[in-house]
Amino acid sequence: MFIFEITKYSNEVYTPYRRVLVTGATGLLGRAVYKEFKNNDWDALGSGYNRARPCFLKCNLLDEDAVRGVIQGFKPHVIVHCAAERRPDVVERHTEAAINLNVHACASLAKEAGGIFLIYISTDYVFDGRNPPYGENDAPNPLNLYGKSKLEGEREILRHCPGAAVLRVPILFGEVEKVEESAVTVLWDRVQEGAESCTIDHCQQRFPTYTNDVARVCRNMAERALPDPSLRGIFHYSAKEQMTKYEMACAIADAFNLPSSHLIPMTEQPAGAGAQRPQNAQLECSRLELLGLSVEPTPFKTAIRDSLWPFQHDKRWRQTVFH
Repeated sequence: MFIFEITKYSNEVYTPYRRVLVTGATGLLGRAVYKEFKNNDWDALGSGYNRARPCFLKCNLLDEDAVRGVIQGFKPHVIVHCAAERRPDVVERHTEAAINLNVHACASLAKEAGGIFLIYISTDYVFDGRNPPYGENDAPNPLNLYGKSKLEGEREILRHCPGAAVLRVPILFGEVEKVEESAVTVLWDRVQEGAESCTIDHCQQRFPTYTNDVARVCRNMAERALPDPSLRGIFHYSAKEQMTKYEMACAIADAFNLPSSHLIPMTEQPAGAGAQRPQNAQLECSRLELLGLSVEPTPFKTAIRDSLWPFQHDKRWRQTVFH
């Protein structure tokens, strides 16, 4: 049984308090989404499972009764579904668990959502990367199990909750608890190695996108959808700076005034490099822009400095991290 305290504004004229449920609120994107809503006059409830903490609700999204109890108890106006297994190589190794979370949990959540506005976070990996850029109406053709599972998740969401919105985003980075949490910030260790040369992929074209920007888009969509239930379907959001991982690493080095001569571009994919990735799955994002719901992406160097400064060896860079 779940007990929630519903808070109302204390203004003279009563305004119903807007409530949002964020799944995966302990993860990289979920933390940013939770904070964005919380800091902008929303009553936010974050759920997690393996990493759930005192300020978040522990909820197994595969348990339909638990999901129903949370939704009926909290009565959210909006749900942002961030929870997922988003590591392609992990999906290949632990397929059953990944399908359960990326597909079956979507179905359960969408069935319980009813008339609640539901935003489902999906991925550019639903495309094969052979003919970019990709619009919302272009045919998906995922190359790996991760992309296939997220595409199936989209279909389950829209089948059971036709009024939902799917938001596809590319590779993400932001405020991390450890650098390994993002495929972008993990490059920090290679940048700092300095004395030892290392090779980094210079084949796959990516569009690294800041989680704080995605979170702002989610809030824009939620605040538009409450008075306008016609907002539904598939949307794309992406940063605009195109980079390989090698170019990201060089940009990180430049952002922190570190050398990059030890970084070696690798122009051919080695055999057995894990799950196949699309060459260039650039997302075309005009639908959000035309609706006035997009946000100008934060420049990569600005966002990466904000994300990685707590991991600087130089103590002069360190400040008190706000949690």
